[in-house]
Amino acid sequence: MKATDQVTLGRTDVAVTRLGLGLAPIGGLFTAVGDEVAHATVEAAWDLGLRYFDTAPLYGCGLSERRAGAVLAGKPRGAFTISTKVGRLLVPGGGDGQGFWAESTDLAPRFDFSAAGVRRSHEESLARLGLDRVDIAHIHDPDDHLAEAAAEAYPELARLREAGEIGAVGAGMNQAPALVELAHAGDFDCFMLAGRYTLLDQSGLDELLPLCQQKGISVLAAGVYNSGLLADPRPGAHYDYRPADAGLLRRATAIRSVCERHGVPLRAAAIQFPLGHPAVASVVIGAQDPEQIADNVAMFEWDVPDALWADLKAEGLLPGEVPTP
Repeated sequence: MKATDQVTLGRTDVAVTRLGLGLAPIGGLFTAVGDEVAHATVEAAWDLGLRYFDTAPLYGCGLSERRAGAVLAGKPRGAFTISTKVGRLLVPGGGDGQGFWAESTDLAPRFDFSAAGVRRSHEESLARLGLDRVDIAHIHDPDDHLAEAAAEAYPELARLREAGEIGAVGAGMNQAPALVELAHAGDFDCFMLAGRYTLLDQSGLDELLPLCQQKGISVLAAGVYNSGLLADPRPGAHYDYRPADAGLLRRATAIRSVCERHGVPLRAAAIQFPLGHPAVASVVIGAQDPEQIADNVAMFEWDVPDALWADLKAEGLLPGEVPTP
């Protein structure tokens, strides 16, 4: 499978490349990158043939959208797919409230899953991006707001889809059970599942992925390195935005050892693993500079032998029933 292969989402006409660029890092996730490097990263992804880009107002409190738009607004609009998110408005005040973002702005995120909030978020994202439309709008992290997300945010996005203002309706979360609830509550085209279908965590397989396959909801697998632990298992590496505990570090190190026996970088196994499930349409992974996105493409296209997956299962590092590429 090539990183540049394309697939359509659900029952829509929206196409994404099998590898997408997640744009949280160019918003200054953990590390400041600046406009120049951020723009070069998006350009590098374009030059490598990637045509799916995912951003959100939260990422750098608007920095990611503005930086992505500065590049993509100059590209042929029909040649790429971009997703952004609703559920957080950016309001004056500064301070991101998470501690993840290294570059300060004068804006701060505030949850708002109301229909009016969704409309405002959509319009403000278009202004920051400098685009006349986005292709996919995801409801972003409605963990503690599921009722409002289902009753107000989803119907407003469905209205925008019906009006042709967006091409697909999705939701993006770091957990699977709430996405299961949303799948039953509305007619979604895709879900972005972050960190819950990886070499370290297959909880998305319990219920969500089979349900998505049944309902024709495409899954966009994000967080496949679990914030870094599966890219470089070492003391201090992050797992789900926090330093990994000793048990997770040992498991990641054991997986890496199996990969090394087969001459495969751990990153290659981690980035390819989710596509073993037929519900997964694309893997979306971040990069903070051109070198990282080039590495992502190389890892995605690395030849991973079947014997590696078999050994991971034989050593109890992957459940035997988990589908593999």
